[in-house]
Amino acid sequence: MKKILTLFAVVGLIAFSSCEGPEGPPGVPGPPGQDAVIAEVFELQNVNFDYNATDGFNIYRKLTPNIFDSDVVLIYRLIGTINPTTPIWQQIPRTVYTSKGDFDYDFDFSKTDFTIYAGGSYDLNLTPEFIKNQTFRIVIVPGAFSSTTGKSVNKPDYSDYNEVIKKYNIDDSNVKILK
Repeated sequence: MKKILTLFAVVGLIAFSSCEGPEGPPGVPGPPGQDAVIAEVFELQNVNFDYNATDGFNIYRKLTPNIFDSDVVLIYRLIGTINPTTPIWQQIPRTVYTSKGDFDYDFDFSKTDFTIYAGGSYDLNLTPEFIKNQTFRIVIVPGAFSSTTGKSVNKPDYSDYNEVIKKYNIDDSNVKILK
């Protein structure tokens, strides 16, 4: 009797496992893969630094939408062009040495805003070419907090704007202009 019941169980299992019905609807897409990152680029064109007694010369802007806590903001200043279609971007923070003294560009950011600062060892109004009609590229690089330490990550040279653009597959031919 046990052999007959075992035989029916095996035959039933094979019969039910080979049944096939119509294909169901596709499921909800899963999260992007590890290599799928979305970076953004914004540009401030021909902006002047504002001055206030508390912060000195600065440019302040809100980030909309807010960025994630793990994201990083990189800022580059347009320092010239090779030709009309090839700009030269220089990462800040940066110190510029002038005949009047040292001039510094720096910045800070949070998940809701960023501020670019200009400072120096002299009256910055003496060098308006560094505080008026400036153009900056703001690159938001997505990140994730690591749960491991010492893991090798293939990061680009962040001081090289073109390498960052290439690494994160950023199309900078249509950069959003910030007001």
